[in-house]
Amino acid sequence: MTHFVQAGELRIAFDREGDGPPLLLMHGAEASRQMFSALVPLLSKHFTVIAYDQRDCGETEGPERASTLADLADDAQRLIKALGFRRAHVFGSSFGGRVAQALALMHPRSVDRLVLGSTWPLPRPYEELCPDARRLGELRRELPATAEELATWFFPEAFLQQRPDLRRIFASARPGSARSARRMATALTAIERGVADILAPTLVLAGELDRVVPASVTLSMAGRIRGADAVLLPGVGHVTAMQAPQMLAHHIVRFLET
Repeated sequence: MTHFVQAGELRIAFDREGDGPPLLLMHGAEASRQMFSALVPLLSKHFTVIAYDQRDCGETEGPERASTLADLADDAQRLIKALGFRRAHVFGSSFGGRVAQALALMHPRSVDRLVLGSTWPLPRPYEELCPDARRLGELRRELPATAEELATWFFPEAFLQQRPDLRRIFASARPGSARSARRMATALTAIERGVADILAPTLVLAGELDRVVPASVTLSMAGRIRGADAVLLPGVGHVTAMQAPQMLAHHIVRFLET
């Protein structure tokens, strides 16, 4: 059942499941909280899991104007408070990992432990760190004709053979809209501070076969965050929460309950 809460200027859509310490899940740039549908039941045995839609995504309603990464971090902090929590564990995937970094930097008292998956470090832009960024952008612009090739960037070919339905996700991508344009512009913003200033205990997770954000880019963050742990997930691509939810949940639970 979808819940809504007013957090500042946003009416945020979220799902809440389980008991225990709060754990906030942050989805990727073109996704919604639905990307965590297989992960939430595994985590809710241990935590109060909150999966929410960021502004200009899913069912969250907000102002029809340009936003920044800082706005998304503020949204998350207000959501944690609106739900009655002082602080929460946070897991961010892909661009959601950028939002999680920004939250930890801008509102450190709101973050207990931090898990960053398949993401890249602030404040550097994606295009600077990922050499194939231009080709990925071309594939996105040429949808739906490029759907099958684009799918292989997000999921390994062997996994797509088991789940051919996932190829259709890209083939059925909606035409561009003012909302999607705002979201893509937001995803290009950053904050000035970098990962070396993160104070929260942090776990960094990378998929061995990730083509969107190479594992080396993600894992390099661990060397710059004081005391961070790092794990390479074998045989896994970019969307870990959908491809390997049990493996992902194992590492999140192990880290958060240590």
